[in-house]
Amino acid sequence: MWSRVLFASLLSTAAIADGSFRADSHGPIGVMGEHTHNAGEWMLSYRYMQMEMDGNLDGSDSVSTTEIHQQGYMNSPQTMTMKMHMLGGMYAPTDELTLMLMLPFIAYDMDLNMRMGMMSMGGGMTVDTPFSTHSDGLGDIKLGALFNYQKTDSSDLILNFTVSLPTGSIAEKDNTAMSMGKDVQLPYPMQLGSGTYDIMPGITYTVKQATYSWGAQTKATIRLGENDNDYTLGDRYMATAWYARPFAESLSWSTRVAYEHWDNIDGIDSELNPMMRSMVPTADPNLRAGERLDVAVGINWIMPGEQTHRLALEVIKPVYQHLDGPQMNADYSLVLGWQLSQ
Repeated sequence: MWSRVLFASLLSTAAIADGSFRADSHGPIGVMGEHTHNAGEWMLSYRYMQMEMDGNLDGSDSVSTTEIHQQGYMNSPQTMTMKMHMLGGMYAPTDELTLMLMLPFIAYDMDLNMRMGMMSMGGGMTVDTPFSTHSDGLGDIKLGALFNYQKTDSSDLILNFTVSLPTGSIAEKDNTAMSMGKDVQLPYPMQLGSGTYDIMPGITYTVKQATYSWGAQTKATIRLGENDNDYTLGDRYMATAWYARPFAESLSWSTRVAYEHWDNIDGIDSELNPMMRSMVPTADPNLRAGERLDVAVGINWIMPGEQTHRLALEVIKPVYQHLDGPQMNADYSLVLGWQLSQ
C-alpha cells in the first residue's frame, strides 16, 4: 500500500516539475500569445470578454454629467458595455514556430444623456433626454506568429508578431436623439475596427518552477497609414506580468498587473457630422488618449486526456486611470475562456 502511495506521489511530483497536466502551463486567459506548441500540436479556443464603463474622467478626476454639459457638450456619455466573442486557433508546423488566428465578433452599447435648454413663461429650463446607441459585427481579424527564441526546461522566451487586418467596420450608424429618425455615423468608440492594417510586435518571457510559474509580456499596436475615412487610431502600448500557482492537481490561481497607454486619433472621421465634435466628447479625436493600470485575478481548470480541455476565468479591475477627457471611465472587465488542445 505505502509503495503505491509513494509511487503516485513521485509521479505527481514529476508531472508538476516538467509542467505536464498543470493548469498554469498556460498564462491567465486575459493574456494571448503567451505560450507555444510542439510540432504538429494544435489548439482551438473561445473567449468571451466584457468591459463595463461607467461615468467620465478628465485626467484622473471624475467629471459629472452637469460638468460635461457646462463645457458646452449637449450629449454626455453615461455607461458603455463592450462584449466580444473571440474564436481562436493555434497550430505549430515546427517546434520553433506556432501560428495563430483570432476572429472577433463585437457588440457595443452606449447610454447617453442629451440636455437641451428650453424657454418657458417662468424663465429658462432644461430637459434631459436619455438615449442609446448600438453597433455590432465582425472586428479586425488577427494573424500571428510566435517564435521560440530561447527555450529551456524551465523557461521560454517568445517573440510575438501579429498583423491586424481591417475587417472591422468603420461605417457603423445608428439613430441618435438628434438624428430625426435617421441613422447617422457614430463616433469613434462605437466603430468595430481601425480601418488600417496594424502590426503588433511583442515579446513574452515565462518561467515554470515546481510549485509556481510567472511570466511577463509587452506588446505594441502600431497603425499603418490612414483609413478610408481620413483618420488613424492612436498607437497602443501594453506591458503585463503575472504569477500563478497550482493548488490542486488540475486547478491554479493567478494574479496579474497590466499597464496600457494609447495615443489620440490623428485626423478626423470624414463621415462624421462636423457638428458632432462640439456635441459629444466621444466625437473629438483629441479626447481619445490615456493610460490605465489594472490588477487581475484568475483561475485555470484543466482536464488532462488525449485531448486537453481547459476552462479559465479572469476578472480585471482598473486601479489608476489618466485620460484626455472627458472620456469614459473603465469600471471592470472579465474574460471567460475555453481551450481544446492536442
